[in-house]
Amino acid sequence: MNSETEKPKIVLVWGHFNVLHPGHVRLLRFAKECGDKLIVAVESDRLARNAAHVPEQLRLEGVQSNIWVDDAFLFDEPVVELIARIRPDVVVKGKEHEQRVNPELAVLSGYGGKLIFSSGATMFSSVDLIRKTFYESDLRSISAPADYLARHDIVAARALEIVRGFSNMKVCVVGDLIVDEYITCQPLGMSQEDPTIVVTPIDTTQFIGGAGIVAAHAAGLGAQVHFVSVTGDDAARDFALKCLAAEEVQSDLLIDEVRPTTRKQRFRSKGKTLLRVSHLQQAAISPALQDEMYERLEALIDDIDLLVFSDFNYGCLPQPLVDRAVQLARSRNVMLVADSQSSSQIGDIGRFRDMDLLTPTELEARISTRNHQDGLVVLAEQLRQSACARNILLKLGEEGLLVHPASVAAGGALTDRLGALNSAPSDVAGAGDSLLIASALTLASGGNIWEAAYLGSLAAAVQVGRVGNTPIRIEELVELLEEFRG
Repeated sequence: MNSETEKPKIVLVWGHFNVLHPGHVRLLRFAKECGDKLIVAVESDRLARNAAHVPEQLRLEGVQSNIWVDDAFLFDEPVVELIARIRPDVVVKGKEHEQRVNPELAVLSGYGGKLIFSSGATMFSSVDLIRKTFYESDLRSISAPADYLARHDIVAARALEIVRGFSNMKVCVVGDLIVDEYITCQPLGMSQEDPTIVVTPIDTTQFIGGAGIVAAHAAGLGAQVHFVSVTGDDAARDFALKCLAAEEVQSDLLIDEVRPTTRKQRFRSKGKTLLRVSHLQQAAISPALQDEMYERLEALIDDIDLLVFSDFNYGCLPQPLVDRAVQLARSRNVMLVADSQSSSQIGDIGRFRDMDLLTPTELEARISTRNHQDGLVVLAEQLRQSACARNILLKLGEEGLLVHPASVAAGGALTDRLGALNSAPSDVAGAGDSLLIASALTLASGGNIWEAAYLGSLAAAVQVGRVGNTPIRIEELVELLEEFRG
């Protein structure tokens, strides 16, 4: 729509729709792009007569399930009367009708409506399947680490008890909010002007990311969650608020007038990422905003069990704010965990001191300790000591985890390795976020570091089985643990 007061442009498609085949999907996608609201009228059994091979209610439900359709209903009147009653701005029919008699044209011309013929582009036929990959995870590629479980006396019944206890936890997540945008593209070929791949976008899907998805994971795992962050005053903030509310996360999103809400775009084709574009500002938030964030934490601290720092190094967690928050949490005996990501940006996981758990990658640990030559166990212990941390889960990508507990320094249990549990990952982008919150909730619920590493790895295995950062559900972990228990 061109303005807030302008009426939405209505598009109408009608037919009997026995089976919603790829040709229908192309047509509906094209029709949706012709206006603001797509209405589909499905012929009743009486009207369709011999053309209807499927009962009208099932045909209607098939149309209603399509992602492009805003409204669908059965109609039992001549189509010209239907159009005169609804008065759509546009009616779309298949290209095969263009050279035939079209009685709709007269009534549309009477009030200024348009009749458009198109069967849509071939590239749109797979959009519904594309979107399924964002939300569906195949758990069959996840296996239990039998040797690791045996070494640490972990049994499924105990793991289930811990997971079900997540619902008793009250959690505050603080850190950088990100909106992740996946733009699915159709490849067109190579440019003739320069050696560049040419694509056209066919679908866009947005997710909550950064510290926001950590909060959403916690809520999906059953915890009561409060999320504190900073955003711009823009559409991405509105999207985030809506999504977080849908996940039952209570949010304090403070507005910074001089920065946009961080937004990361991934252009993908054929299951591969072609290009990433980030819209962000990395400067630290102002002292006034730091004070305001601290006040929010101060108001929450007596009613939480776990404080999670989810740092993406975009300025939401300056060191003075972190130090004050740690001191506040320690004065109330609140458990502390932290993750600080260094990918395209550079951070320092070691600046989060006195944590019960740190979950860096090997690269992040080496950046923090400036140690680029020693082995992994020496590296983990050096980071643990320099940051005064109690436990380290060193993330090794497809090689899994190195579990390094505080008891090592006291001559206790040795460092152990836990391999990756999903043998067929689809998108590894959200593995660290799900690992962070599931392992933290395990520790806060009374589990030990070995159980925390296992349940964190299990959550990560579920997450990487689908594309996009969608919240983990407690039911997914329970289903896996029940299956492992046999």
